[in-house]
Amino acid sequence: MLNHSFRLKCILRCVLLFASIMLIFHLHYSTSLIYTKLLLSLVIIFQVIDLIHFVERTNYIVSTFLQSIKYSEFRQSFEVADLGISFQGLKEAFNNVIVDFQKMRSESSEHYQYLQNVIQHIGIGLIAFRHDGKIEFMNKAAQKLFKLKDLTYIQKLSIISKDLPGILFKMKSGEKILIKAVDKHRELQLSLNATEFKLSDRFITIVSFQNIGSELEEKELEAWQKLIRVMTHEIMNSITPISSLTSTVDTMLGGIADQCSTEKNAVCSQISDIQRAVKTIQKRSEGLTHFVQSYRNLTHIPEPKFSNVSINELFNRVILLMQNELRNAGIAIAGQCDPETLEITADDELIEQVLINLIKNSINALSGRRNGNINLSAFLAENGIVQINVTDNGTGILPEIQEKIFIPFFTTRQQGSGIGLSLTRQIMKLHGGAIKVNSEQNEGTTFSLLF
Repeated sequence: MLNHSFRLKCILRCVLLFASIMLIFHLHYSTSLIYTKLLLSLVIIFQVIDLIHFVERTNYIVSTFLQSIKYSEFRQSFEVADLGISFQGLKEAFNNVIVDFQKMRSESSEHYQYLQNVIQHIGIGLIAFRHDGKIEFMNKAAQKLFKLKDLTYIQKLSIISKDLPGILFKMKSGEKILIKAVDKHRELQLSLNATEFKLSDRFITIVSFQNIGSELEEKELEAWQKLIRVMTHEIMNSITPISSLTSTVDTMLGGIADQCSTEKNAVCSQISDIQRAVKTIQKRSEGLTHFVQSYRNLTHIPEPKFSNVSINELFNRVILLMQNELRNAGIAIAGQCDPETLEITADDELIEQVLINLIKNSINALSGRRNGNINLSAFLAENGIVQINVTDNGTGILPEIQEKIFIPFFTTRQQGSGIGLSLTRQIMKLHGGAIKVNSEQNEGTTFSLLF
């Protein structure tokens, strides 16, 4: 083993080199053999080069090792067996470091893949972008939310909302804001949360997007339903005995009035006046009871019984049901479905009621208007969304009113109850869908049902 040691080889090379130098000195002073001295000089030069190469071999190994670390190239192993047992420790150390780096790299790759899977499968949209707007990554939830797959720059989000890119650029780390974005099919209530960090030489901003529109609507409807339950309960508790008592008093006064029918005096006249007043109170109590009962419908919507519903057949039934009222109002109605076989999974009766409510609203909007027209249309929109439109050429809805029309009790009609559109929205929520409105003053209104 010692013959193969690095130390022994160095000593042997040095001894041979020293002997060669001494020999050339001897030849120089004692002989005139020029070619022999020249040949010996070449041998000495070769020995020096060999010694330098032999010694620097360890530097090459170390350099190669460091280059492997620098460029993360860990596929090779280091063999130093021919250098002797004194380098076995170096070999083992190098190879152990390589194994550790390979393990760390493998674990790092696994963690990266794990985090990528987590990011891609969470339900909250995430977008990371640089200061110039270039997007580093965008998870599936964000792609689904914005319906955009190939998004390279944050500026392209202007197609969702023209103000959205500017808001994202201005957001500071830790800031949370709520914004409203409307595209041609949906209205988004977005909750944004931003964080910023430095990665290498660039700053990255990560923004989470969560559409809380459904949650807000559910909480709003829940609040209205609780209010309506309390109000109707208290009002009914007060009106029911009033209605019962006025009915009893009216019956008693009726008997007295019959006895007074043959007499003409002041008392009988007063009894007649009292009876009329009682009848008025009773009638108003019954009207108020009916009014309260209509609002109870908002809190007693039956659970949908889902089935496959042909939209074409649905249109035909609704038009048939409404044709007399439409004919009397002088309003034309038509329906078209593209394709004709288009279907939705819904409760047939509830969606039929939704369409009737919307058609009645259109009839009211077309009151006193010549050439009134209502159009029912259905088609397959983006991402498999089935859209049903109810369009009229009526007076339209004022912009400041459009956001209020789905609020319970809100109405612009003198005889309206303010529950029709609110009821319609609740039915659509039960179907996992939505309703939106698009209206232009004096041009018309379109209500869109999205399934």
